[in-house]
Amino acid sequence: MRPVVNQQLLDAIHCSDEISGLTHNAYRYPARSSPYFVRAVIETFTQPGQLVFDPFMGGGTTLIEASVLGRKAVGCDINSLAVFVSKAKTLLMSNRDLAVVNAWARTLVSASTIRQRIEVGSDWIDLGYLKHLDKRETWRMRKMIAIALESLRYLRSDDQRILARLIILRTAQWALDNRRTIPTVHEFRKMLQTTASEATKSSKEYSKAASAVLRTYGSQGANRPVCLHRTVIGIEHDPQVRSLNPPRLILTSPPYPGVHILYHRWQVQGRRESPAPFWITNSLDGEGASYYTFGDRNNQDLKTYFSNAEVAFRSIAQISDAKTIIVQMIAFSDPAWQLPEYLRAMERAGLREIAFDSSTSAKCRIWRSVPNRRWYASWRRGIPSSQEVVLLHQLA
Repeated sequence: MRPVVNQQLLDAIHCSDEISGLTHNAYRYPARSSPYFVRAVIETFTQPGQLVFDPFMGGGTTLIEASVLGRKAVGCDINSLAVFVSKAKTLLMSNRDLAVVNAWARTLVSASTIRQRIEVGSDWIDLGYLKHLDKRETWRMRKMIAIALESLRYLRSDDQRILARLIILRTAQWALDNRRTIPTVHEFRKMLQTTASEATKSSKEYSKAASAVLRTYGSQGANRPVCLHRTVIGIEHDPQVRSLNPPRLILTSPPYPGVHILYHRWQVQGRRESPAPFWITNSLDGEGASYYTFGDRNNQDLKTYFSNAEVAFRSIAQISDAKTIIVQMIAFSDPAWQLPEYLRAMERAGLREIAFDSSTSAKCRIWRSVPNRRWYASWRRGIPSSQEVVLLHQLA
Protein backbone atom coordinates (compact mmCIF):
# COMPACT_ATOMS: atom_id res chain seq x y z
CA MET A 1 0.00 0.00 0.00
CA ARG A 2 1.43 3.36 -0.99
CA PRO A 3 1.65 6.12 1.64
CA VAL A 4 -0.52 9.17 1.20
CA VAL A 5 1.65 12.24 0.72
CA ASN A 6 -0.23 15.38 1.73
CA GLN A 7 0.02 18.95 0.54
CA GLN A 8 1.98 19.95 3.63
CA LEU A 9 4.79 17.62 2.61
CA LEU A 10 4.70 18.68 -1.03
CA ASP A 11 4.93 22.33 0.00
CA ALA A 12 7.81 21.55 2.37
CA ILE A 13 9.76 19.72 -0.34
CA HIS A 14 9.73 22.84 -2.49
CA CYS A 15 10.16 25.32 0.36
CA SER A 16 13.11 27.66 -0.21
CA ASP A 17 12.84 29.66 3.02
CA GLU A 18 16.06 30.35 4.87
CA ILE A 19 16.90 27.86 7.60
CA SER A 20 15.93 29.20 11.01
CA GLY A 21 14.57 28.21 14.41
CA LEU A 22 15.71 25.98 17.27
CA THR A 23 19.46 25.21 17.00
CA HIS A 24 19.60 24.66 13.26
CA ASN A 25 21.93 27.62 12.64
CA ALA A 26 24.30 26.91 15.52
CA TYR A 27 26.73 25.51 12.95
CA ARG A 28 26.47 25.47 9.17
CA TYR A 29 27.14 21.84 8.31
CA PRO A 30 27.69 21.28 4.56
CA ALA A 31 24.62 20.32 2.50
CA ARG A 32 22.24 20.77 5.42
CA SER A 33 18.75 19.33 5.14
CA SER A 34 15.82 21.72 5.22
CA PRO A 35 14.18 21.53 8.68
CA TYR A 36 10.82 22.36 7.06
CA PHE A 37 11.11 19.28 4.84
CA VAL A 38 12.33 17.12 7.74
CA ARG A 39 9.50 18.25 10.02
CA ALA A 40 6.86 17.61 7.36
CA VAL A 41 8.21 14.10 6.65
CA ILE A 42 8.23 13.22 10.36
CA GLU A 43 4.69 14.51 10.86
CA THR A 44 3.46 12.71 7.72
CA PHE A 45 4.90 9.25 8.42
CA THR A 46 5.15 8.92 12.21
CA GLN A 47 3.27 9.38 15.46
CA PRO A 48 4.63 10.60 18.82
CA GLY A 49 6.70 7.95 20.57
CA GLN A 50 7.80 6.21 17.37
CA LEU A 51 11.45 5.92 16.38
CA VAL A 52 13.08 8.10 13.71
CA PHE A 53 16.56 7.09 12.58
CA ASP A 54 19.06 9.06 10.49
CA PRO A 55 22.02 6.94 9.33
CA PHE A 56 23.89 9.97 7.92
CA MET A 57 22.89 12.53 10.55
CA GLY A 58 25.35 15.30 9.56
CA GLY A 59 24.42 18.47 11.43
CA GLY A 60 21.57 16.79 13.33
CA THR A 61 18.54 18.33 11.60
CA THR A 62 16.53 15.10 11.76
CA LEU A 63 17.35 14.55 15.44
CA ILE A 64 16.45 18.12 16.40
CA GLU A 65 13.07 18.03 14.67
CA ALA A 66 12.20 14.50 15.80
CA SER A 67 12.95 15.26 19.45
CA VAL A 68 10.75 18.37 19.61
CA LEU A 69 7.93 16.48 17.88
CA GLY A 70 7.84 13.78 20.53
CA ARG A 71 9.58 11.08 18.53
CA LYS A 72 12.50 8.96 19.65
CA ALA A 73 15.56 10.02 17.68
CA VAL A 74 18.71 8.07 16.86
CA GLY A 75 21.41 9.04 14.41
CA CYS A 76 24.87 7.92 13.43
CA ASP A 77 27.68 9.38 11.37
CA ILE A 78 31.21 8.33 10.50
CA ASN A 79 32.34 11.94 10.81
CA SER A 80 33.36 12.87 14.36
CA LEU A 81 32.70 16.53 13.52
CA ALA A 82 29.08 15.69 12.68
CA VAL A 83 28.71 13.76 15.94
CA PHE A 84 30.02 16.69 17.98
CA VAL A 85 27.75 19.19 16.22
CA SER A 86 24.67 16.97 16.56
CA LYS A 87 25.31 16.37 20.26
CA ALA A 88 25.91 20.07 20.89
CA LYS A 89 22.74 21.10 19.06
CA THR A 90 20.60 18.66 21.05
CA LEU A 91 21.86 19.51 24.54
CA LEU A 92 19.20 20.17 27.16
CA MET A 93 20.58 23.27 28.86
CA SER A 94 19.26 24.91 32.03
CA ASN A 95 18.87 28.68 32.25
CA ARG A 96 21.70 28.66 34.78
CA ASP A 97 24.03 26.84 32.39
CA LEU A 98 23.16 29.25 29.59
CA ALA A 99 23.84 32.23 31.82
CA VAL A 100 27.25 30.79 32.70
CA VAL A 101 28.12 30.32 29.02
CA ASN A 102 27.05 33.88 28.23
CA ALA A 103 29.18 35.18 31.09
CA TRP A 104 32.13 33.12 29.81
CA ALA A 105 31.77 34.71 26.37
CA ARG A 106 31.58 38.25 27.76
CA THR A 107 34.67 37.70 29.90
CA LEU A 108 36.57 36.15 27.01
CA VAL A 109 35.72 39.01 24.68
CA SER A 110 36.70 41.69 27.18
CA ALA A 111 39.85 40.03 28.53
CA SER A 112 41.40 38.28 25.52
CA THR A 113 44.25 39.94 23.69
CA ILE A 114 46.51 38.89 20.86
CA ARG A 115 49.48 39.56 23.17
CA GLN A 116 48.56 36.69 25.46
CA ARG A 117 51.01 33.81 25.60
CA ILE A 118 49.32 30.61 24.57
CA GLU A 119 50.43 27.16 23.44
CA VAL A 120 48.40 25.84 20.50
CA GLY A 121 49.48 22.26 21.09
CA SER A 122 52.33 20.58 19.26
CA ASP A 123 50.32 17.40 18.67
CA TRP A 124 47.71 19.27 16.62
CA ILE A 125 50.43 21.03 14.62
CA ASP A 126 52.37 17.80 14.00
CA LEU A 127 49.21 16.06 12.76
CA GLY A 128 48.50 18.88 10.31
CA TYR A 129 45.24 20.05 11.86
CA LEU A 130 46.36 23.69 11.75
CA LYS A 131 47.28 23.61 8.09
CA HIS A 132 47.11 27.04 6.40
CA LEU A 133 46.56 28.80 9.74
CA ASP A 134 50.19 29.89 10.11
CA LYS A 135 50.17 32.44 7.29
CA ARG A 136 50.60 36.15 7.74
CA GLU A 137 46.86 36.68 7.22
CA THR A 138 45.64 33.82 9.42
CA TRP A 139 47.96 33.43 12.43
CA ARG A 140 46.02 35.98 14.49
CA MET A 141 42.81 34.00 14.04
CA ARG A 142 44.63 30.82 15.02
CA LYS A 143 45.87 32.46 18.20
CA MET A 144 42.46 33.91 19.12
CA ILE A 145 40.87 30.48 18.62
CA ALA A 146 43.57 28.91 20.81
CA ILE A 147 42.93 31.51 23.54
CA ALA A 148 39.19 30.78 23.38
CA LEU A 149 39.79 27.02 23.61
CA GLU A 150 42.13 27.48 26.58
CA SER A 151 39.39 29.41 28.41
CA LEU A 152 37.05 26.39 28.35
CA ARG A 153 38.76 25.07 31.49
CA TYR A 154 37.01 27.78 33.51
CA LEU A 155 33.56 26.36 32.76
CA ARG A 156 31.89 24.13 35.32
CA SER A 157 30.28 21.27 33.41
CA ASP A 158 30.75 19.17 30.29
CA ASP A 159 27.55 20.55 28.72
CA GLN A 160 28.72 24.13 29.27
CA ARG A 161 32.06 23.32 27.65
CA ILE A 162 30.40 21.59 24.71
CA LEU A 163 28.13 24.56 23.98
CA ALA A 164 31.03 27.00 24.39
CA ARG A 165 33.15 24.91 22.04
CA LEU A 166 30.30 25.01 19.51
CA ILE A 167 30.27 28.81 19.80
CA ILE A 168 34.02 28.92 19.11
CA LEU A 169 33.55 26.54 16.17
CA ARG A 170 30.79 28.65 14.61
CA THR A 171 32.74 31.88 15.09
CA ALA A 172 35.87 30.33 13.58
CA GLN A 173 33.82 29.03 10.65
CA TRP A 174 32.59 32.57 10.05
CA ALA A 175 36.14 33.90 10.24
CA LEU A 176 37.91 31.31 8.09
CA ASP A 177 35.68 29.14 5.93
CA ASN A 178 35.24 30.20 2.32
CA ARG A 179 36.70 33.66 2.98
CA ARG A 180 39.54 35.37 1.18
CA THR A 181 39.72 38.33 3.55
CA ILE A 182 40.35 37.27 7.15
CA PRO A 183 38.61 39.40 9.82
CA THR A 184 40.53 41.46 12.35
CA VAL A 185 40.95 40.42 15.98
CA HIS A 186 38.39 43.06 16.98
CA GLU A 187 35.87 41.67 14.46
CA PHE A 188 36.47 38.13 15.71
CA ARG A 189 35.82 39.13 19.33
CA LYS A 190 32.69 41.01 18.35
CA MET A 191 31.37 38.05 16.33
CA LEU A 192 32.12 35.62 19.16
CA GLN A 193 29.92 37.67 21.47
CA THR A 194 27.15 37.78 18.86
CA THR A 195 27.44 34.05 18.23
CA ALA A 196 27.29 33.31 21.95
CA SER A 197 24.13 35.38 22.32
CA GLU A 198 22.46 33.65 19.36
CA ALA A 199 23.62 30.17 20.39
CA THR A 200 22.39 30.45 23.98
CA LYS A 201 19.07 31.89 22.78
CA SER A 202 18.56 29.05 20.29
CA SER A 203 19.69 26.46 22.83
CA LYS A 204 17.11 27.82 25.27
CA GLU A 205 14.42 27.56 22.59
CA TYR A 206 15.36 23.96 21.80
CA SER A 207 15.74 22.94 25.44
CA LYS A 208 12.34 24.37 26.32
CA ALA A 209 10.61 22.57 23.42
CA ALA A 210 12.40 19.25 23.95
CA SER A 211 11.90 19.32 27.74
CA ALA A 212 8.17 19.95 27.29
CA VAL A 213 7.97 16.88 25.07
CA LEU A 214 9.86 14.79 27.62
CA ARG A 215 7.38 15.82 30.31
CA THR A 216 4.44 15.02 28.05
CA TYR A 217 5.51 11.56 26.90
CA GLY A 218 7.94 10.42 29.59
CA SER A 219 9.77 7.14 29.22
CA GLN A 220 7.05 5.74 26.95
CA GLY A 221 7.53 8.39 24.30
CA ALA A 222 10.30 10.74 23.30
CA ASN A 223 13.79 10.64 24.79
CA ARG A 224 17.01 12.56 24.40
CA PRO A 225 18.47 11.96 20.93
CA VAL A 226 21.18 9.32 20.64
CA CYS A 227 24.19 10.30 18.49
CA LEU A 228 26.41 7.37 17.52
CA HIS A 229 29.91 7.85 16.12
CA ARG A 230 30.04 4.98 13.67
CA THR A 231 29.33 3.93 10.13
CA VAL A 232 25.85 2.69 9.34
CA ILE A 233 27.40 -0.44 7.86
CA GLY A 234 26.85 -3.14 10.46
CA ILE A 235 24.41 -1.00 12.47
CA GLU A 236 22.17 -4.05 12.86
CA HIS A 237 24.75 -5.44 15.31
CA ASP A 238 24.99 -2.29 17.45
CA PRO A 239 23.63 -3.07 20.94
CA GLN A 240 22.06 0.38 21.35
CA VAL A 241 20.13 -0.07 18.11
CA ARG A 242 19.25 -3.72 18.69
CA SER A 243 17.56 -2.79 21.97
CA LEU A 244 15.07 -0.58 20.13
CA ASN A 245 11.98 -1.35 18.07
CA PRO A 246 12.39 -1.07 14.29
CA PRO A 247 12.27 2.57 13.17
CA ARG A 248 8.94 3.78 11.87
CA LEU A 249 10.84 6.26 9.71
CA ILE A 250 14.37 6.35 8.35
CA LEU A 251 14.96 9.89 7.13
CA THR A 252 18.30 10.88 5.71
CA SER A 253 20.41 12.56 3.07
CA PRO A 254 23.21 10.16 2.08
CA PRO A 255 26.44 11.22 0.33
CA TYR A 256 25.72 12.47 -3.18
CA PRO A 257 27.35 10.38 -5.94
CA GLY A 258 29.90 12.35 -7.93
CA VAL A 259 29.18 15.64 -6.12
CA HIS A 260 32.06 17.32 -4.32
CA ILE A 261 31.08 18.36 -0.79
CA LEU A 262 33.69 19.09 1.88
CA TYR A 263 32.21 17.52 5.01
CA HIS A 264 35.57 17.52 6.80
CA ARG A 265 37.40 20.66 5.72
CA TRP A 266 37.13 24.42 5.64
CA GLN A 267 38.38 26.34 2.64
CA VAL A 268 40.68 29.11 3.82
CA GLN A 269 41.51 31.98 1.47
CA GLY A 270 40.24 30.23 -1.63
CA ARG A 271 40.92 26.52 -2.07
CA ARG A 272 43.32 25.98 0.85
CA GLU A 273 41.69 23.10 2.69
CA SER A 274 42.07 23.06 6.48
CA PRO A 275 41.01 20.40 9.02
CA ALA A 276 40.84 23.10 11.73
CA PRO A 277 37.27 22.20 12.84
CA PHE A 278 38.58 18.91 14.25
CA TRP A 279 41.16 20.79 16.31
CA ILE A 280 38.45 23.09 17.66
CA THR A 281 36.10 20.22 18.54
CA ASN A 282 38.92 18.10 19.98
CA SER A 283 38.10 15.23 17.63
CA LEU A 284 39.95 13.25 15.00
CA ASP A 285 39.59 13.38 11.23
CA GLY A 286 39.02 10.32 9.06
CA GLU A 287 40.99 9.35 5.98
CA GLY A 288 40.32 11.96 3.32
CA ALA A 289 37.25 13.05 1.38
CA SER A 290 36.42 9.56 0.06
CA TYR A 291 36.16 8.33 3.67
CA TYR A 292 33.01 10.42 4.09
CA THR A 293 31.48 10.04 0.63
CA PHE A 294 31.40 6.28 -0.18
CA GLY A 295 34.40 6.64 -2.49
CA ASP A 296 36.42 8.87 -4.79
CA ARG A 297 34.20 11.14 -6.90
CA ASN A 298 36.84 11.14 -9.66
CA ASN A 299 36.20 7.46 -10.35
CA GLN A 300 34.07 7.80 -13.48
CA ASP A 301 31.89 4.73 -13.00
CA LEU A 302 31.59 5.31 -9.21
CA LYS A 303 31.70 1.54 -8.60
CA THR A 304 33.00 1.98 -5.07
CA TYR A 305 30.26 4.48 -4.28
CA PHE A 306 27.41 2.23 -5.44
CA SER A 307 28.95 -0.82 -3.77
CA ASN A 308 29.23 1.00 -0.44
CA ALA A 309 25.72 2.43 -0.80
CA GLU A 310 24.38 -1.09 -1.33
CA VAL A 311 26.14 -2.44 1.76
CA ALA A 312 25.04 0.52 3.88
CA PHE A 313 21.38 0.23 2.90
CA ARG A 314 21.48 -3.53 3.37
CA SER A 315 22.28 -2.81 7.01
CA ILE A 316 19.48 -0.24 7.08
CA ALA A 317 17.11 -2.88 5.70
CA GLN A 318 18.19 -5.24 8.51
CA ILE A 319 16.91 -2.87 11.21
CA SER A 320 13.66 -2.12 9.34
CA ASP A 321 10.36 -3.95 9.22
CA ALA A 322 7.39 -3.97 6.85
CA LYS A 323 6.04 -0.71 8.32
CA THR A 324 9.30 1.24 8.02
CA ILE A 325 9.32 4.08 5.49
CA ILE A 326 12.72 5.15 4.17
CA VAL A 327 12.83 8.72 2.88
CA GLN A 328 15.94 10.08 1.20
CA MET A 329 16.85 13.47 -0.20
CA ILE A 330 19.69 13.05 -2.68
CA ALA A 331 21.35 14.78 -5.65
CA PHE A 332 23.44 13.49 -8.54
CA SER A 333 26.18 15.02 -10.64
CA ASP A 334 24.71 13.18 -13.67
CA PRO A 335 21.23 11.85 -12.82
CA ALA A 336 20.66 10.36 -16.28
CA TRP A 337 22.76 7.30 -15.43
CA GLN A 338 23.48 7.70 -11.72
CA LEU A 339 19.85 7.67 -10.54
CA PRO A 340 19.04 4.31 -12.24
CA GLU A 341 22.28 2.84 -10.90
CA TYR A 342 21.48 4.12 -7.42
CA LEU A 343 18.00 2.59 -7.54
CA ARG A 344 19.52 -0.74 -8.60
CA ALA A 345 21.81 -0.56 -5.56
CA MET A 346 18.72 -0.04 -3.37
CA GLU A 347 17.08 -3.10 -4.94
CA ARG A 348 20.17 -5.23 -4.29
CA ALA A 349 20.06 -4.03 -0.68
CA GLY A 350 16.54 -5.47 -0.34
CA LEU A 351 14.52 -2.27 -0.78
CA ARG A 352 11.80 -1.39 -3.27
CA GLU A 353 10.89 2.10 -4.36
CA ILE A 354 7.36 3.24 -3.56
CA ALA A 355 5.54 5.99 -5.38
CA PHE A 356 4.09 9.22 -4.11
CA ASP A 357 0.32 9.18 -3.93
CA SER A 358 -1.72 12.24 -3.05
CA SER A 359 -4.66 14.28 -4.24
CA THR A 360 -2.33 16.74 -5.96
CA SER A 361 0.51 14.60 -7.28
CA ALA A 362 0.89 11.05 -8.57
CA LYS A 363 4.54 11.42 -9.58
CA CYS A 364 6.86 8.61 -8.62
CA ARG A 365 9.55 11.08 -7.59
CA ILE A 366 9.60 14.74 -6.69
CA TRP A 367 12.54 16.98 -7.59
CA ARG A 368 13.38 20.27 -5.92
CA SER A 369 15.73 23.13 -6.66
CA VAL A 370 18.36 23.72 -3.99
CA PRO A 371 19.02 27.37 -3.13
CA ASN A 372 22.39 28.78 -2.06
CA ARG A 373 24.53 25.66 -2.26
CA ARG A 374 28.21 26.53 -2.59
CA TRP A 375 29.08 23.26 -4.23
CA TYR A 376 27.13 24.01 -7.42
CA ALA A 377 30.27 25.48 -8.88
CA SER A 378 32.21 22.30 -8.25
CA TRP A 379 30.48 20.62 -11.14
CA ARG A 380 30.28 21.17 -14.85
CA ARG A 381 27.78 23.90 -15.68
CA GLY A 382 26.60 23.82 -12.05
CA ILE A 383 23.25 22.40 -13.14
CA PRO A 384 22.76 18.72 -12.13
CA SER A 385 23.73 19.07 -8.47
CA SER A 386 21.37 22.04 -8.02
CA GLN A 387 18.49 19.55 -8.12
CA GLU A 388 17.65 17.10 -5.36
CA VAL A 389 15.16 14.25 -5.57
CA VAL A 390 13.04 12.73 -2.83
CA LEU A 391 12.99 8.92 -2.87
CA LEU A 392 10.67 6.64 -0.86
CA HIS A 393 11.50 2.99 -0.15
CA GLN A 394 10.27 0.07 1.91
CA LEU A 395 11.44 -3.49 2.39
CA ALA A 396 11.06 -5.53 -0.77
